[in-house]
Amino acid sequence: MAKKIIVADDNAIIRKMLCRMFEAQPDYDLCAEAENGQQAIALAIEHRPDLLILDLEMPVMNGIDAAREIKQAVPGVTIIPFTQYADIATGPAFRNLPVDRVVSKNDGISLIGHIRSLIPA
Repeated sequence: MAKKIIVADDNAIIRKMLCRMFEAQPDYDLCAEAENGQQAIALAIEHRPDLLILDLEMPVMNGIDAAREIKQAVPGVTIIPFTQYADIATGPAFRNLPVDRVVSKNDGISLIGHIRSLIPA
């Protein structure tokens, strides 16, 4: 059974690029897209995804606050922040961030590998 994925990023180009990447993977099913943290929370509650790719810097509600709420509402979801601030998000101030792995947007080529290591198809 395909793993359900939500992509949340305020940048439409990055969001569409991620969607195309997942559409090319037969064992992952893109179920929704969000452009801010508040939408990501609502979609996560509605769809109960296996994975949420989440930008940290978004309007309305940032990815950090959204990740906290999503992990409470959908405890089993794997959350991967895909961010340009990966070096900051892995620092001491973010140790208690409720995410499973942080991936830099500069290292997007390895995103599928990170996903497969966390939730094999």
